[in-house]
Amino acid sequence: MQSIAVVNQKGGVGKTTVTLGIAEAASASGMSVLIIDLDPQANASSGLGVWNATPSIDDVLAEARAGSATEAICRSHWPDDGPRPDLVPGSHLLAGREALLAADPVGAQDRLRLSMAGVNHDLVLIDCPPSLGLLCINGLFAAERALIVTEPAAWAADGVDLMHNTVERVAGRLGAPRLAGVIINRVGRTRDNRYWCEQLQDRFGELVLPQIQLRAAIAEASGQSTCLRSLGKRPGAAEAAGQFDELWNSLNEAQTADLGSGGLPPSAEHSAPDTIDL
Repeated sequence: MQSIAVVNQKGGVGKTTVTLGIAEAASASGMSVLIIDLDPQANASSGLGVWNATPSIDDVLAEARAGSATEAICRSHWPDDGPRPDLVPGSHLLAGREALLAADPVGAQDRLRLSMAGVNHDLVLIDCPPSLGLLCINGLFAAERALIVTEPAAWAADGVDLMHNTVERVAGRLGAPRLAGVIINRVGRTRDNRYWCEQLQDRFGELVLPQIQLRAAIAEASGQSTCLRSLGKRPGAAEAAGQFDELWNSLNEAQTADLGSGGLPPSAEHSAPDTIDL
């Protein structure tokens, strides 16, 4: 099983859109995919056509119990004849869960990881909230790799640096997650966008993965709670789906290369985590 936390402490960069796009690409390639919606806004759930489902991720995190996430898995409502990931639904109740987690001196940071025991999907994508709080840290503790999503804008590189440092601090304790790369999302054709893309490329080099262009079809798919492939001949849909396919192939090939060279073991094999002060 591969597990990837999709992160950025800044909101509005399209983190959920990238999560759904990767899920569609991986599912279309024949993999079984699970999305864990760890964001109190629950946009990944609504993007999959699921609203107010129970049990939710809030119920999963309410108790420190191995395997509880498997009891909350539901099918998404994307069309039956296309890619269709599974989901651990999000919940607006998560907004109050972080304070309750902070009261647990032992297991506040790895409840999600514990709950994922028994999950046997090929790929688990964890859509983390835009913060550096305990919910995001739970996502990082549960993942083998972390994927930072940003946009071509002022101060984007500083935000990536901050998130990168957090990933490295967690990895220093656990040996994971490894930084899978940086995705520049919503890339337009303006001179300003081109300038900031160049700045990010210069700063992060080979960590920068294939870009995702700004396309109306992506927003339309999200608004309709469906996948890009279901939009048929809608202009830009096939091109957008192709970009996410390219991104997923890059991620998957990197994981295969790591395993072939004796890289990170599955997260279930990591040693028990220490706590980390953030």
